[in-house]
Amino acid sequence: MNKIVKNTLILTAITVVAGLLLGIVYDITKEPIAQAQENTRQEAYRAVLPDADSFEEVEDFDTKSAQSILAENGYDSDEITTVVSGLDKSGSTIGYVINVMSHEAYDGDLELSVGIASDGTVKGIEMLSISETAGLGMKADEADFKDQFKDQNVDRFTYTKNGENGDGMIDAISGATITTNAVTNAVDSALVYYQSELSSNESGGEVNE
Repeated sequence: MNKIVKNTLILTAITVVAGLLLGIVYDITKEPIAQAQENTRQEAYRAVLPDADSFEEVEDFDTKSAQSILAENGYDSDEITTVVSGLDKSGSTIGYVINVMSHEAYDGDLELSVGIASDGTVKGIEMLSISETAGLGMKADEADFKDQFKDQNVDRFTYTKNGENGDGMIDAISGATITTNAVTNAVDSALVYYQSELSSNESGGEVNE
């Protein structure tokens, strides 16, 4: 009996110490991880809206309202996580960066930033997180694929498997149609939100209530 009690006390002590160590490690790494994530976002913002001098998060962005807008337009597998204003040196808004989380990807969620200029032109897209299959879905994070969205002013994008050309047409990644669909719908979700909530704003104006 004494041996059982002794072993129990030892195991309890090990568990407590391990818990304390994990807490200490978390506290040490929490801020660097958060800073690294923020750096990744800032780099993405500059990539998708290169004419902006600085970026400010839209404080009154309503996630529930955004989700309703997407659902009404058939994009209920996506969610807009953040909306950021891109500002020029005078502080005037020249466009927006809209971050979208897609739940349609092949191997877990993916999140991307979409830069949209004040005239509705998509200036670029950049992945914030993606974990698709190497050599297939991960090609969505390569310039050859992402640049197809760049500098296009269209209502929606559509992917094609046969190399069809035209405005808003995106060549699907061979062997990764699900990933292609997820990315295309995510970009379209950003466009839907922009057209519904932001496109009527004048440069430097306030976001609609």
